[in-house]
Amino acid sequence: MKIGLTYDLRADYLKEGYSEEETAEFDRESTIDYIDQALQTLGYQTDRIGHVRHLIQRLALGNRWDMVFNICEGMHGIGREAQVPALLDIFQIPYTFSDPLVLSLTLHKGMTKRVVRDFGIPTPGFTIIDKLEDCATVDLPFPLFVKPNAEGTGKGINALSKVMNSGELFQICRDLLPRYPSGLLVEEFLPGREFTVGILGTGNESYAIGLMEILFKEEDTKNIYSYQTKSDYLKAVEYQIPEQEITERCQALALKTWQVLGCRDGGRVDIRVDRFGVPNFIEVNPLAGLDKVHSDLPILAYMHGYDFERIIAEIMHSARKRAGLL
Repeated sequence: MKIGLTYDLRADYLKEGYSEEETAEFDRESTIDYIDQALQTLGYQTDRIGHVRHLIQRLALGNRWDMVFNICEGMHGIGREAQVPALLDIFQIPYTFSDPLVLSLTLHKGMTKRVVRDFGIPTPGFTIIDKLEDCATVDLPFPLFVKPNAEGTGKGINALSKVMNSGELFQICRDLLPRYPSGLLVEEFLPGREFTVGILGTGNESYAIGLMEILFKEEDTKNIYSYQTKSDYLKAVEYQIPEQEITERCQALALKTWQVLGCRDGGRVDIRVDRFGVPNFIEVNPLAGLDKVHSDLPILAYMHGYDFERIIAEIMHSARKRAGLL
């Protein structure tokens, strides 16, 4: 079975002049090596395609694959994660992970929270800031948390993201809006514990492989899981498996969220506990990082007895079953 690999290589974009933070969601060469090797170990024939422009060129040349293992994040626009799946749908080539609708929806954190909220899943109160004047209309209790509406990997998040008054809210929105044209998500800050849940599978056959709690060390006094914290996670945080009661509650919430949104094959759901002890949905990552060493999904999977090849095997099994290729 011939498997194409689509991905955004960080080094390629750095050469084009993009910054470290702009390329934070893109992959190292080693990550592609890990995935490629795992697929070959599982008996697949692999073909490295690269980013969406390379895919367009290859399709124009008549190249085809039995399936594409897609981890492209894209660079521009609210539909950037949906670009590769949309192209593959045109040519009726099956691929791993979610479809264009899900990837466009979930990149927009505010729209995702509206859908989740309508299904009765707890999530912090929120609003979207598209322009600086919107700060005056925010009617939420402080403290609040501010982050880019359409980014991942902790981009645009730092110790200033937690704001205590309208002056601090105005200041951070003034700083971030020019950098993030898709707007900012402002939501009630939840003071409780923080978890991330790993999910594999699709629909009724999806299941939680486990979760890990993110515990901040003393050096990170604001307990913010920022881009810098994630980059230096060995020093800034430690990960633990929590007690069974909270595990069951968080996994049930994550699985319901995954199925409600229509996510497929594998990913993560982030959860934080409010002041009443209730787990709340924070965000979903249907295109989770798959670096064998540094990414949260593999790290939590290892903690629950999975190895890297098994993660890739389960993702492929789910995708092949959806496509009728088992």
